[in-house]
Amino acid sequence: MGPFASVLWVVVPILFFLIFYRLIFRIFGIVIIPENKVGLVTKKFVLFGAHKELPDGRIIAVNGEAGYQAKPLAPGVYFWMWFWQYEIKMQDFVVIPEGKIGLLVAKDGAELETGRVLARKVECDSFQDSVAFITSGGRKGRQSAFITTGTYRINTFLFDIIITDMTHIQENKVGIITTLDGMPIEEGQIAGKQIEGHNNFQDTDAFLANGGNKGLQPQVILAGSYNLNPWFVQVEQINMTEIPIGHVGVVISYVGKEGEDVSGVEFRHGNIVAKGHKGVWAEPFGPGKYPINTYIQRTELVPTTNLVLNWASARSESHQLDKNLSTITVRSKDGFPFNLDVSQIIHIPSNEAPKVIARFGNMMNLVTQVLEPTIGNYFRNSAQEADVIAFLTSRKERQESAKQHISRVLEQYNVYAVDTLIGDIVPPESLMKTLTDRKIAEEQKVTFETQRQAQETRQKLEKETAIAEIQKEIVKADQGVQIAKRIADAAVEKANGEATGVKISANAEAEKTKVIAGADAERTKLTAGAEAEKIRALANAEAEKISVTGNAEAEKILAIGKSSAEAYRLQVDAMGGDNFTRLKVTEAIGTSKIKIIPDVLIAGGSGDSPNGPISGLLGLKLMEDLSKQTEKKQE
Repeated sequence: MGPFASVLWVVVPILFFLIFYRLIFRIFGIVIIPENKVGLVTKKFVLFGAHKELPDGRIIAVNGEAGYQAKPLAPGVYFWMWFWQYEIKMQDFVVIPEGKIGLLVAKDGAELETGRVLARKVECDSFQDSVAFITSGGRKGRQSAFITTGTYRINTFLFDIIITDMTHIQENKVGIITTLDGMPIEEGQIAGKQIEGHNNFQDTDAFLANGGNKGLQPQVILAGSYNLNPWFVQVEQINMTEIPIGHVGVVISYVGKEGEDVSGVEFRHGNIVAKGHKGVWAEPFGPGKYPINTYIQRTELVPTTNLVLNWASARSESHQLDKNLSTITVRSKDGFPFNLDVSQIIHIPSNEAPKVIARFGNMMNLVTQVLEPTIGNYFRNSAQEADVIAFLTSRKERQESAKQHISRVLEQYNVYAVDTLIGDIVPPESLMKTLTDRKIAEEQKVTFETQRQAQETRQKLEKETAIAEIQKEIVKADQGVQIAKRIADAAVEKANGEATGVKISANAEAEKTKVIAGADAERTKLTAGAEAEKIRALANAEAEKISVTGNAEAEKILAIGKSSAEAYRLQVDAMGGDNFTRLKVTEAIGTSKIKIIPDVLIAGGSGDSPNGPISGLLGLKLMEDLSKQTEKKQE
């Protein structure tokens, strides 16, 4: 026999064994359960004994009866499991992943109690001990207990496993719980009573054992992950209740025990109770976020800062409490309807907020039931006591009166009136036009008066300006007179000097001529004695002529100067120094042709003189004569 045949003798039995080992093992009653499996056993028959058949209504055999066996086979080797009597089904372990839970439905067990939805928990090693489940009173149907993340050897002949998600509550959310099993809610209540010790509804049996009620629960769950049996609870996520800054939250609870009224005997408009009782809680919530079950509690926001309400059609504050308020229409004493805008500032202290809510229910009711009728009626009554004009002119007084009246009224409702402000007042258009025309007329009157005063001021300014200009000319003329006087004095001195000079020159010339003549005469004495005598006589005559002529001219100039000086002196004595000066100034002005007085003013004359026009004409005539005389003198 060759090597190949030897190998075949070894390999063939091994292959045969591998192929038929299970059959061989079954023939010999041997069963091997792998490490990752569980063996579910079905017993086909029982030949004899007290437990040959299952009791009525049972499908799982606990005492070895024929049928599905309660106890599965764990991993390992088992003997005497003959294939003609036992059928072994390999079943994978039950694996619950992370973030999941396993819900179980029992196919066998005692009947579920009437009125219950879930079978109560029994000790059965997390449903891995089927025998304990049956013998300990486990019931058919959905189980209150569940299995969490992990691996389990569970008999699927007895249990169906449903894998579902854990419950996750998001941040800033709150979970509202409604239970599907438990005792009925007490009569007169809308939610079950508070139950402790159930670990946020994760321990269903603890909740039920402590008498938990079916239906809406007062307790809520906060953000996080929970192992909640969805057959037991339903979860609704809502936003947390936020109390903004500048507000308080007054809690109105619809559940709880009937509490004692703590508002005092003076307050008779509703019960205010301590925290945890049914009614309006005396202690409001401050700013922040709160996990409030909005199905059993309501939180009314009450502003604690100054609150502005506008009775104006075109304006509303962000709080929207005045969105239904509009401009107030009133009628005056004289029958004119007109509109006015009003703003009311109120303040509600935090300790008074529960009383306001207990009285009105919410802030909007406070506005519609108290503020709107109080303020509207006050201004309607106030407007009927005066006409429109009086109402407009006494706005400040009426605003102060309104503030005091409304403050007294609101104090009765635990509300403080900070201020009352009258806004825009819109009188009737026809009356407004009359007032506008009157005001325009008054303003025009003031304008005209101002213009008149401005004209008078302008005239005065022009007069002063003209006088200033004339004063300049007068000064100039006065200086001209002084200059003329000095020129005249200089002319007299010059005439005297010239006369003296002529006389001296004549004497000198005569002496010179005499000397010359003497020299000539001496020179020609011998030749022309007679001629010398003649020349001497002529020289003497000529010298005498020059002397007489010079003296006469000098005497003339001196006489003219003395005559002018005497004439000036006589004129000064006759007219006075100031008048003579003015005359000379006038002549100088006329000589220079300077107009110091407008022709119109001269022609018009003075308004105060009865002969104004005549005086003006005489003035013009005088000016013309002075001008002509000056021109003649200059010629």
